[in-house]
Amino acid sequence: MVRKNRFTPGILQRAPWHVADNQVTPESVFNDRRNIIKVLGLGALGASLPGQVQAGIFDLFGEQKAKNAFTTQSLNYSTPRQFVLPDVKTPEDKVTRHNNFYEFGTGKSDPYDNAQAFNVDPWTLVIDGLVDKPITLDLAALTKRFALEERTYRLRCVEAWSMVVPWVGFSLATLLKEAGVKQNATHVAFETLFDPEQMPGQKSRLMGGGIHYPYVEGLTIAEAMNELPFLAVGLYGKTLPPQNGAPIRLVVPWKYGFKSIKSVVRIRVMDKQPPTSWNQLASHEYGFYANVNPEVDHPRWSQASERSIGEGGLFSAKRIPTQMFNGYGDFVADLYKNMDLRKFY
Repeated sequence: MVRKNRFTPGILQRAPWHVADNQVTPESVFNDRRNIIKVLGLGALGASLPGQVQAGIFDLFGEQKAKNAFTTQSLNYSTPRQFVLPDVKTPEDKVTRHNNFYEFGTGKSDPYDNAQAFNVDPWTLVIDGLVDKPITLDLAALTKRFALEERTYRLRCVEAWSMVVPWVGFSLATLLKEAGVKQNATHVAFETLFDPEQMPGQKSRLMGGGIHYPYVEGLTIAEAMNELPFLAVGLYGKTLPPQNGAPIRLVVPWKYGFKSIKSVVRIRVMDKQPPTSWNQLASHEYGFYANVNPEVDHPRWSQASERSIGEGGLFSAKRIPTQMFNGYGDFVADLYKNMDLRKFY
């Protein structure tokens, strides 16, 4: 049977549910089951087995690893000079194995471990709402309808770690201009695939971090039409792996990483601010704007500096000062020139 993407028509309206703060799994806390395996001395055994054998063993929690590894393909793209950073790129294996994607678990390695059997074909991305020409893109169109380019962007997580990633994709503004944004539009909402059979975190409140799915994020129209927001279909010259948001995700480099929603199936242009997932879970911790700001701390940790992930582990990463707007102030500061960034955080 052919699987169809599903999104909830009413999710972009305020949901009638509420989660108490003491029930919310903090974004900085995660469960790495692989540490338990290492403590018990099973890590070396697993690493010594052939890939086909490893794919069939069960871990201590009775979960079978994916039998079919997700495959990626090379992409054709240009590399505009204005989006080439002098920063050292994060090693590809760190980008693909250190992720927040709660649909596949809250541990940093969970998305890699649990998403390899993720099926993205068929895929449908719908652009609708307050537009002149609604657009529907299938899997092939994501990489063929628009000219692809590589942009190397800084990625700053709200948990105070960072990466430098070479994404491949196309400008969000290009897509919105083709759809034709109506004059009364004020915001754009984005929605992740809802498929609990493929995304175990959507099935289990514990595994999924207490989020009300499908995951939803949003931008103002002014933000969305800025030249920086990027719809990525690849990284390091290849199509996106599932743990990084296959087949298409948003990248907003001056905002904390949770704004860069993954595995998008719907982009809806609206005349009001959409409710967004982390903001609804804990609004005092995760504001709608979520701009990188070293002067506004998270209620439970400082945002003044970050660990830049490189060759070593997270805690051996070089600590560097965090830049306002993640270093993209020349592109975006004017969007907020009359705003109190402590109030609109």
